[in-house]
Amino acid sequence: MTTSYAIEREKITKKLKSFTLDVENLKVPEGFATALIGENGAGKTTLLNILAGIRLDYKGDITYLGKYSDKEKENTGDVKNRIGYTGPGKYYLPQWTVKDIEEISRLMFEDFSVEEFHRYCNELAIFAHGGIDMKKANSSFSDGMKMKLMLAGVMARKTDLLLLDEPASPLDPLMRDKLCQMIGEYIHDGNGKRSVFFSTHNISDMENITDYAIIMENGKIVEQGFVEDLKEKYILIKGDVADTEAAKKVLYTITTNPYGFEGICLAENLDKLAGLNVTKEIPSLYQISVAVMKNNTSIVMR
Repeated sequence: MTTSYAIEREKITKKLKSFTLDVENLKVPEGFATALIGENGAGKTTLLNILAGIRLDYKGDITYLGKYSDKEKENTGDVKNRIGYTGPGKYYLPQWTVKDIEEISRLMFEDFSVEEFHRYCNELAIFAHGGIDMKKANSSFSDGMKMKLMLAGVMARKTDLLLLDEPASPLDPLMRDKLCQMIGEYIHDGNGKRSVFFSTHNISDMENITDYAIIMENGKIVEQGFVEDLKEKYILIKGDVADTEAAKKVLYTITTNPYGFEGICLAENLDKLAGLNVTKEIPSLYQISVAVMKNNTSIVMR
């Protein structure tokens, strides 16, 4: 299968005071939902800020939508119109009302649809009583409501690439499910040309929408691939306590309890478990992500 990429780059580096982002071979496939997974402080927001153009003080050249350089993205309004972003912090100024947000978005983005903005505000139940309070200030919303408002704003545009920094974090479980539905519909409506790149430190609620995963630790990409390929690369192993010590020598990561063990094994090492009383299962992306992060974290795991 030939894969086209919404974002592509061999090397991106950014040195901060106590942290260095050093990303090799970044590839975000076109037409899919890609999750950027990692613990807090892994470098997810720094990378997304670079890709979104919020940070320009980095080394490396990035290609967007298969042909545009990062310099072309910054200097060409048409390219910027094709990319949407949401992120934590002061995305909208606190004093802006919903009306201000609507009018400013309409002025900034020629593809912004007021009708679609209102539709998403209603679908996301931003106002509990129904309808839209255009005079309500952004500062009066909860974190979850602010995220809903950002999502309504970006989904009301005709973009080809969405960059979403921790979009699910402030949302309740029902709204996380709704977010997955919105991402799925966005990609489906793009006929293979729309892509979503979102970050998360907890993949469990977003796993059902994730096609491709990139796992980060300490500013580096430590694993990436299509989810189905990762589920062939890694195998979930469960076994009896008597086989724990032998299994430790083979498993990628292992968790023990008084009754036995559970861990992730690289498929290429399965034959080394021959003779042990173990069961094999297909792991979830959550289980794979935790195993990869454990194997690369600077945190002392006991």
